[in-house]
Amino acid sequence: MKTWLSVRSYAKLIGKDYDEVIKLIDNGAVVSKEEDGEIYVETDSQQTLPAKHASGDILKVDMESGDGIQFVEKTIGTILNMHEKVMDAKDETLEALKSENQFLKEALMSMQELYDEDRTTIETLSNELNATRDELEFMKRKYKLMWGKVVEKHAGESS
Repeated sequence: MKTWLSVRSYAKLIGKDYDEVIKLIDNGAVVSKEEDGEIYVETDSQQTLPAKHASGDILKVDMESGDGIQFVEKTIGTILNMHEKVMDAKDETLEALKSENQFLKEALMSMQELYDEDRTTIETLSNELNATRDELEFMKRKYKLMWGKVVEKHAGESS
């Protein structure tokens, strides 16, 4: 999350004059907005380190001066903002996983319903097949009895 500082506070934070910051705003090097006649500059974690400390040297903050206290406050604010971003990203990830799990659950339920329908269909077809087999066996016995008598009768006449 970005923070907005007044031009004077921003100039003090980065160790530049008010006019230099205005030139940076005019050149488009710094994002700014104007509210109630006051100009604010957008800052992030890269911009909160004062230019005099950005070289990578050991950071020395004079806690007696107002600049040191402001620097520490801004740094803590930046850390809190970054923590908030991480928490938001975590929440977004959890929501995405929850929606994916819901989708998979619904897909699984749909497949289970299809499986149940297929099982019912197979059971119905198996019952019909068994009934057809029973009927076929009955017809075979009936025709065997009927044709068996005809064959015996026909065999008796020809002798």
